[in-house]
Amino acid sequence: MIYSTEVQHMCPIAKGAYHGPAPIPEEGKWVQAKQISDISGLTHGIGWCAPQQGACKLTLNVKEGVIEEALVETIGCSGMTHSAAMASEILIGKTLLEALNTDLVCDAINTAMRELFLQIVYGRTQTAFSEGGLPIGASLEDLGKGLRSQIGTMFATKEKGPRYLEMAEGYCTRVALNAENEIIGYEFINLGKMMDFIKKGDEPAAALEKAKGQYGQFDNAAKYVDPRQE
Repeated sequence: MIYSTEVQHMCPIAKGAYHGPAPIPEEGKWVQAKQISDISGLTHGIGWCAPQQGACKLTLNVKEGVIEEALVETIGCSGMTHSAAMASEILIGKTLLEALNTDLVCDAINTAMRELFLQIVYGRTQTAFSEGGLPIGASLEDLGKGLRSQIGTMFATKEKGPRYLEMAEGYCTRVALNAENEIIGYEFINLGKMMDFIKKGDEPAAALEKAKGQYGQFDNAAKYVDPRQE
């Protein structure tokens, strides 16, 4: 280590008491994090690309500084899905510091990684006060039984009003209107359930009917419209 001439000629002064870093909450414990292996926690974060064309929701489960589980969800950009596929292979097994300084293929995923890093190292994870944290595989619970991301897609114009295209429950097939043409409910297909029925041997048409559901005052509608055609 090289010291400047000015420093070399300074007289030494004792530093005094050393209290270490402020403790942060991690999986139900207070930890003085001094190295990357001191960090644990599960958390989520959102990232976006420079042109703001798409976004990524990233979920990481970190144990002793190593990423043991990663869930990468993307929206708004077709190329980002392939980036997410590569990022899912890149992230697992890396330390937080390695992942932060690795190209995760897509700006939105890199930005999400940056935001998660800040949450994790400052003790702001979802499991900060959960004793023992969450087991590996916990992020799949966010997806539900169909193992599909929670997506909402709506389109609206001043001239023709709103169109519900997809809700968290599934793909919207019909929207229910009252006598004043106001939306009072909708019908949807849970695509995850439909595919499960087909895999178990159901005919596609039967699987589609079994995977249908309704929300709101659907049965009391004055009129039903297909949001993609009408």
